[in-house]
Amino acid sequence: MKMTARTILITGGSSGIGLELAGQLLARGNVVIITGRDERALATAARRLPGLHTFRSDVSEAGDIRAVYESVTASFPALDTLVNNAGIMRIIRLAEHRALEDVTQEIDIDLSGPMRMVQQFLPHLQSRPNALIVNVSSGLAFVPFPISPIYSAAKAGLHAYTRCLRAQLKGSNVTVVELAPPLTETPLFTAEFASQMNGQKGMAVDVLARRAIAAVEAGKTEIRPGQSNLLKIASRLAPGLIFTQMSKVGRS
Repeated sequence: MKMTARTILITGGSSGIGLELAGQLLARGNVVIITGRDERALATAARRLPGLHTFRSDVSEAGDIRAVYESVTASFPALDTLVNNAGIMRIIRLAEHRALEDVTQEIDIDLSGPMRMVQQFLPHLQSRPNALIVNVSSGLAFVPFPISPIYSAAKAGLHAYTRCLRAQLKGSNVTVVELAPPLTETPLFTAEFASQMNGQKGMAVDVLARRAIAAVEAGKTEIRPGQSNLLKIASRLAPGLIFTQMSKVGRS
């Protein structure tokens, strides 16, 4: 599947992996639209990438999803690609007090968000030839990371959902791809996790984006760059050992 001359919507596209994908896909001659919750971040992204289209939308809000669907499909009826990239990842100590409304944010954004986006946009995508859905999960979908338990649960759920979606759409005009990034050098990683990783570096975000695009073009439906592939293999061969090692990170 060629990633050129497409019309692509990327959620959470104002920073990190989403913004890098947007830039590389724009450079390949695609029409690229991004969404995000922060108007200022969207404006900054648009200045950085001339030609980028932006819409403010929060994937955790069903009303926002309905509204962005109406706006995007009206302005870009050729839309044929949805990249569910929006996500948050937090360190959560489960024994500490946290409001019930707050504790499941990763579920709302990282899992319910993609499910709702697909539910809303799928009828339109089914009307387009060679349509594509890319759900961005994580290497932690295969082995949970104890200091980020809700994120790990959300991404494991997204992995399962994506497999089911692919099975249900088999033989249709819609290709379903899962991108499971490894630890990646993004603002999210730098802000919250770098101090927990004992100097371990993540994959450069531009490298990740290039590998992801190349893998989609090569026909891969489960893309596991770098450490993500190792986590998938370890989850089968030595699940207890790899989980024990992950449990040592950030232990206080």
